[in-house]
Amino acid sequence: MKFSEQWLRGWVNPQVSRDDLVARLSMAGLEVDSVTPAAGQFSGIVVGEILATEQHPDADKLRVCQVSDGKDTFQVVCGAPNARPGIKIPFAMIGAELPGDFKIKKAKLRGVESFGMLCSAAELQISEENDGLLELAGDAPVGQDIRQYLSLDDASIEIGLTPNRGDCLSIAGLARDVSALYDVAVQRPEVPAVAASHDEVRSVEVTAPAACPRYLGRVIRNVDLSRPTPLWMVERLRRSDVRSIDAAVDITNYVMLELGQPMHAFDLAEINGGIRVRMAEEGEKLVLLDGQEVVLRSDTLVIADHARPLAIAGVMGGEHSGVDTHKTRDLFLESAFFEPVSVAGKARSYGLHTDASHRFERGVDSQLAREAMERATRLIIDIVGGDAGPVIESVSAEHLPQIAPITLRAERVSQMLGMEMEPAQIEQLLNALGLTTQADGAGQWTVSVPSHRFDVSLEVDLIEELARLYGYNRLPVRYPQARLAPQARPESRSELPTLRRLLVARGYQEAITYSFIDAKLFELFNPGVEPLLLANPISNDMAAMRGSLLPGLVKALQHNLNRQQDRVRLFESGLRFVGQLGDLKQEPMLAGLISGSRLPEGWANGREGVDFFDIKADVEAVLGYAGALHRFTFTAAQHPALHPGQTARIERDGEEVGYLGALHPELAKALDLDRPVFVFEMVLAHVVEGQVPAFSELSKFPETRRDLALIAGREVAANDVLDIIRDNAGEWLTDLRLFDVYQGKGIDPDRKSLAVGLTWQHPSRTLNDDEVNATLQTILTSLEQRLNTTLRK
Repeated sequence: MKFSEQWLRGWVNPQVSRDDLVARLSMAGLEVDSVTPAAGQFSGIVVGEILATEQHPDADKLRVCQVSDGKDTFQVVCGAPNARPGIKIPFAMIGAELPGDFKIKKAKLRGVESFGMLCSAAELQISEENDGLLELAGDAPVGQDIRQYLSLDDASIEIGLTPNRGDCLSIAGLARDVSALYDVAVQRPEVPAVAASHDEVRSVEVTAPAACPRYLGRVIRNVDLSRPTPLWMVERLRRSDVRSIDAAVDITNYVMLELGQPMHAFDLAEINGGIRVRMAEEGEKLVLLDGQEVVLRSDTLVIADHARPLAIAGVMGGEHSGVDTHKTRDLFLESAFFEPVSVAGKARSYGLHTDASHRFERGVDSQLAREAMERATRLIIDIVGGDAGPVIESVSAEHLPQIAPITLRAERVSQMLGMEMEPAQIEQLLNALGLTTQADGAGQWTVSVPSHRFDVSLEVDLIEELARLYGYNRLPVRYPQARLAPQARPESRSELPTLRRLLVARGYQEAITYSFIDAKLFELFNPGVEPLLLANPISNDMAAMRGSLLPGLVKALQHNLNRQQDRVRLFESGLRFVGQLGDLKQEPMLAGLISGSRLPEGWANGREGVDFFDIKADVEAVLGYAGALHRFTFTAAQHPALHPGQTARIERDGEEVGYLGALHPELAKALDLDRPVFVFEMVLAHVVEGQVPAFSELSKFPETRRDLALIAGREVAANDVLDIIRDNAGEWLTDLRLFDVYQGKGIDPDRKSLAVGLTWQHPSRTLNDDEVNATLQTILTSLEQRLNTTLRK
């Protein structure tokens, strides 16, 4: 909402500076976004009148003008196309200063002397229009300072209103708040009813009273729209960021800005019969005032006559029924209240946004329509003449908003604001907003809310108004107090921030991706699974809730690769969404991705690319941080998004907790990835849960190590071999390592060689060879029986 400061001060004028007013409005919740002077800084410019013009002898585009300042006549050379005798314009005399420190001096233009300058609106920084001289009203007093004549010592103030404060989308609404803030009376213009001078009416039939509980119409005959809009109105509109069009449109816009009631004027000659306020018929067409043709839907409220729609209610009028300065002689003036829900979103659904829809969607005073009708009628008669007929009104009282009285308790006020407010101050602040208070003598009030404050319906709303008017900056600061007992933190648990730091230390960077992904991308990673779709997605590529963190990480990888980042390591922690509403599971996950070279580029580093075991090492580091790595196993598995031969399922005590592996080649091709990509994803709850470390005394006795070369089938998993060795190696086994895997020359093609190292250490003595050999024999026997694995010869 942008408005003229002078216009507001005409309603309520606290004796404070502009800076104080701006600051107070912002602190009251009406945040000021900008303050723009009404014109640039200039001086020495007066109202001038062109008495005569003649063509410049040496320049086709220049004219030599004789200009009067009310006392003397001056010769001025001017190139403006609209310079002509009889018009009044801004005249910068010798010595005048224009914006930009430009001083007017005597000059010669193509050999002809010029004693001043005739100015456009852009040259005075009044507006951006620079297509000719700024033409002033015919009754402008010649010789008067232009700043005084146009009241240019003003500013346009723009405030950013929250959607609940639709009542402040007008000078009247702002004046109420300023009045309450400074305890200054509002000087509201009197709006007497305009007596009917003829009896012509048009019937009004409302078939959708729930959407339009109140509709007023009035016929105004014999208007002369060729008359210009008065300069004072044009300036107030301009400073409110509204362009002047013609007198009828300007007046309705002016009333909307002044009182907050959007209105519309139809060309009476274009109305067939009477007015019908109805829902549109599916497929009806309407050409709007901006020339756009829209196909109406059946959920759209329209203003129609007996033949066709005339306007989208609360949004925009139709082109054929709009006023025309050349042919319109009679007007049908409309003022209505449309229920906010019925018009909400309709403008956007047709690709529109208007000042009227902006207000009706947020709410308009349901009792304002008649006052606005009388105000607009009086302005029309005063400016363009005409004869007003009687006002015809259709009202559905049962559908008008009803605000029940609210009980306000002093105790609740003190509790929420942290301070005691005097009862008289509470009443004064609320009464200043137009609310009526009735005290019961027991520390509470019954508050009646006026129709213009449709956002106030609860006790907390009243308390918010008290805090706002009293001043948020004046409320006492009190720190919360509570007796908090320290919470024990389980030592067996690793915190997520610690795991983040661990991954960063291993070269990863944390990514934060959207929880919404493209439904097609969801299908690529989870084929055959129905995604949870959003009812109102931001865009088509953010229409489904993610069932995995991997799609977002892969998109982040693509983004980096497209920007020449060849070595990428990313991780993310967040929720995945499994199932549908009613059976939805939101599960915290930890996922990661690597691609590119194993080591950063450097003279001492090789250029080998990452492989399965690089990401497996990172996963093991994360799993082992909580001290429970021995409870996790990696098992060859299948996953629709991962490579069939490079995929491992991560299990904890036999329960699946995640997957790791290479991205499936077909998926990589579909995503236009031409390099190996390795990923992991794990359920966070299983990752962070570990065990408390326990101290065991170090043995003083020497270790005993034996290395075994074992021949096993190609399909035998090394982990199965190690498990059997652990089960049979006895309690003194302290280390078991697989240090070599060999397939090739000298080995049966269907078999492979596994080299393992076993280390024993007794806490209280030295183990002898017979004990170790006996244990080895037990291990070899078990391996041969269970896995057909033998000692290599």
